[in-house]
Amino acid sequence: MYAPSVQRLITELGKLPGIGQRTAQRLAFHIMRTDPDDANALADAIREVKERIRLCEVCFNLADEPRCRICQDERRDTELICVVEEPGDVIPIERTHEYRGRYHVLGGALSPIDGVDPEDLKISELYARVEAGGVREVVLATNPTTTGEATALHIAAALRDRAPDVAVTRLASGLPVGADLEYADEVTLGKALVGRRAL
Repeated sequence: MYAPSVQRLITELGKLPGIGQRTAQRLAFHIMRTDPDDANALADAIREVKERIRLCEVCFNLADEPRCRICQDERRDTELICVVEEPGDVIPIERTHEYRGRYHVLGGALSPIDGVDPEDLKISELYARVEAGGVREVVLATNPTTTGEATALHIAAALRDRAPDVAVTRLASGLPVGADLEYADEVTLGKALVGRRAL
């Protein structure tokens, strides 16, 4: 139906997560309508990211140098490590302006059904960081999903054995601000009750 080059662009755009066939077509036609400089800038940005971005040698966040900017920041609390599943999980935590420690990116969550075992993630590297000393708390900020919970429990149990003096905490979960109780599901409301605190 389309010229081969257009069809190839639609096919490649359709491989992106959350992009269906119709959205891929709209994006392809948008790219063809844009100024050649804008289209080339997009292509150059994609190429540059693929060539320059790597994983930080300390925390495995995205970096364009051996260490990411957070690991290079001397003002960050080196005794506090927040464990997240993916590099994209660092951004919302940073946006809160409440956390001033370092991070550790696992690169996913444990899922034996999908063939993701501890060796497939950066878990042993986390243990090495903690066992090297100088860490007082590890905050487990994996997603509140079945795989995220399983990953957090696995890491917490191992850290209790390996570094009993290090505090292991989990992000609180429960009701979002502004939510009505009548619309809360049982699991969320249950977690809010379990995690209640004194005022």
